[in-house]
Parts: sequence; structure tokens; C-alpha cells
Amino acid sequence: MMEQTKEKSLKLKSFLAGIIKENPVLVGLLGMCPTLATTKSLEAAFGMGILVILTLIGSNVLISLLRKIIPAEVKIPCYIVIIATFVTIIKMLAEAFVPELYQSLGVFISLIVVNCIILGRAEAFASKNGPLLSLLDALGMGIGFTIALCIMGIIREILGTGGLTFGVYFTFIPYVSFTPLANYAIKLFVLPAGGFLTLGMILAVMAFYHNHKEEKKIALEKKRLEELKAQKALEQQAKEAA
Repeated sequence: MMEQTKEKSLKLKSFLAGIIKENPVLVGLLGMCPTLATTKSLEAAFGMGILVILTLIGSNVLISLLRKIIPAEVKIPCYIVIIATFVTIIKMLAEAFVPELYQSLGVFISLIVVNCIILGRAEAFASKNGPLLSLLDALGMGIGFTIALCIMGIIREILGTGGLTFGVYFTFIPYVSFTPLANYAIKLFVLPAGGFLTLGMILAVMAFYHNHKEEKKIALEKKRLEELKAQKALEQQAKEAA
């Protein structure tokens, strides 16, 4: 029973790590090229995230299955070949089923091959763990990456165009454009510099929250120590009085 509970806890930890504590973009600052280049809109950011999730799942699971066969001397080239194979398959599928997204992302789909998030998870996790844990790790990291991209996409699209538009790249859904703030749009945010500004703002907010949390924790610890000192002083006085 304890082993089953421990195993479930490990699986949950593997899945949640990439979403929260080890988010590849907001914590690890990895994959900056697609993060800055493909987040002009929410739809494009979401599309890029899905492609990365599929690549992560395929490469992580296959590398995990082959981890005892791949020689240590050539493991990095082997990982790159495996990742490149999945990227090629996903690229062909994207071109066939979502051509607008394929054209929008362009070369950045091919650059998934050298995305440090995918190669990093292959080396750090998939090469040392079983297929199931590697699958959960890939899902967690992929979802964390997609969430970060979508947050940036929402901010940049709203500030840059004055609203959100759907159905441009995923043409199988109805086209909807909601831009109530179009007259107040700041075009800078849909330009490359807008990606740097948006990422900087997000990281600044996260740093402020983290520092505030740490300060609160330190203040509580100091209060606890002062209470302990006061309690010891009272005990000492009681002993002296006795």
C-alpha cells in the first residue's frame, strides 16, 4: 500500500513539476526563441505549444524505451535523430491539417529539433526513467510550456491589437474577432520587441510575488523566534522566583 502511494506521488510530482515549480519558460528560461517569436497571438502560441507537446511525448517515450540500448558515447546524436524524426512527422501533419498555422510558424517548427527543452528532458529525465514517468514528464513540461506561451500570447495580442481573434490559424473553428480596444492598441507588442517587454513584465511580477512571499516567511520566522525567546525568559524568571 505504501509503495503504491509512493508511486502515485512520484507520478504526480513528475507531471506537476513542469507546470509549476520547474516551468521551462517562466522558471528555467528555456526555449526563448519560440517563446518570443511565436506569441504574437494566442492562437499561434497555442498551436506552437501543441506541436511541442506532441514532440516531447514522442521523443521522451521512445528515448526512455531505448535508454538501455543507446551507447553513452553517441547518445546526444541519437537523441537529436529521434527528435528530428518526430518533428518531421509533426511538421508534415501540420502542413496537411492546419496549413495556416504551418505557414505562420514557418521555420520555428523545424527549430523544435534544437529546442533545449526537448533535448534537456531527453538527457535529464527520459534517459534515466521508465516510459510512463517519461510520458508524464513530457506532458507536464509541454503543458507548462504551452501555458507560458498562451499567457504571453494573450497579453501581446490584447495590447497589440486591442482584443482577441480566433479561427485564423485553426480554420476548422468559427472565425471570431473581439477587439473592443482596437483604437487603443499599441502595435509595439506584436513586433519582436514586444516579446521582450511582455516576458520582462511577467518575470518582474513573478519576482515581486516570490520576494513578497519570502519576506512574509522571514517575518513569520522572526516572530516565532521572538515568541520562543519570550517564553524562555518567562520560564527562566519562574525558575529564579522558585
